[in-house]
Amino acid sequence: MARRDSRKKGKHGSKKPPVKFVPKWVKYKKEEVEKLVIELAKKGYSSALIGQILRDQYGIPDVKVITGKKISKIMKENKLYPEIPEDLLNLLKRAVRLRDHLEKHKSDKHSRRGLQNLESKIRRLAKYYIREGVLPKDWKYSPEEAKLLVQK
Repeated sequence: MARRDSRKKGKHGSKKPPVKFVPKWVKYKKEEVEKLVIELAKKGYSSALIGQILRDQYGIPDVKVITGKKISKIMKENKLYPEIPEDLLNLLKRAVRLRDHLEKHKSDKHSRRGLQNLESKIRRLAKYYIREGVLPKDWKYSPEEAKLLVQK
């Protein structure tokens, strides 16, 4: 089956191996890992970045195997998860950067088309989050609000 946006076939990227046990070389306990996640979230890191930091600096290969919870669930329990989901926020950041680029380069037609595709992705994802109850029912995408959300 073909990928929707890339005009290519097949699955992309690598998948994590289905490891169900904690490796012997991991020295951290469940409580310590949760404390690290909370500490990094208070510094303003996203859940993806927290996972990278834990992997690269602390040698923790998978938080879910050790704690039994995902990083985002730990953040939600401690009320540190952002009100707008991270994937939607990343798309909003890209759209704001692309709009700034198009203000300087008005005749860049390729980027204008890319912005149209990006904004349709944002609307589709927002529709999903509204349906799931993550975003309020009256939430709408607008470039001005996106700029304000990204600047926070």
